[in-house]
Amino acid sequence: MGKSTGRPRSSAATPRSGRATATARPAPPAEPAPPNAEERILDAAHRVFLRRGSAGARTQEIADEAGVNKALLHYYFRTKERLAAAVFQRAATRLMPPVIATLASNLELEIKIARVIDIELDVLLEHPYLPGYIISELTHNPARARELLAAFAGVSIDDLAPRLFDTLARQIRAHVREGRMRPIAPDQFMLNLLSLCIFPFAARPMVQAILRLDDADFTRLIARRKRDLPIFFLHGLRP
Repeated sequence: MGKSTGRPRSSAATPRSGRATATARPAPPAEPAPPNAEERILDAAHRVFLRRGSAGARTQEIADEAGVNKALLHYYFRTKERLAAAVFQRAATRLMPPVIATLASNLELEIKIARVIDIELDVLLEHPYLPGYIISELTHNPARARELLAAFAGVSIDDLAPRLFDTLARQIRAHVREGRMRPIAPDQFMLNLLSLCIFPFAARPMVQAILRLDDADFTRLIARRKRDLPIFFLHGLRP
């Protein structure tokens, strides 16, 4: 960028917050942006991440997929890392809020289990890179755990945890009293349920290699898992 002329920046070069900072957007490219350019770039990045993984994705391929030039991608997202964060957050907001709302709800426990499994497996089939991204983020930057969860869930962990675990504990105690379930701590209940959903996607290359599955086979495996996993999980909790 050239030296400042003393004139105020144009609104297009100012971040969305309205504050002029050292990290302000670059000036918009001379070529006009196509309609819904930002959303098109996010959609294209999603497709490229599915093919390449986030590490293997290249910004030029994403720009080509979106039908825009690379300067426009840089204008909206600056770096591949920022683009990846935007794509992953958009995907995670489809996963975490409904899962958390279901776990914290007063639905019958059996219905709650089946619904969480449906949500998890449906969203992860559409966004299979999501578990790997979250694991990678937290491995390289453990301090981001609370921030990442708050961003994805839409609520702070301090507000979330008591309501969620109190509800689960109350429902589990009622099932134990009725002789329908053996005692289990609510945190173990939640971890077991979510892990059984997430593992096939977090370890997808290994799962496909061991079971000799192509992508279509893997999708069929997950469809069977949606049917079988609620029964398996509930049977494992019987006294």
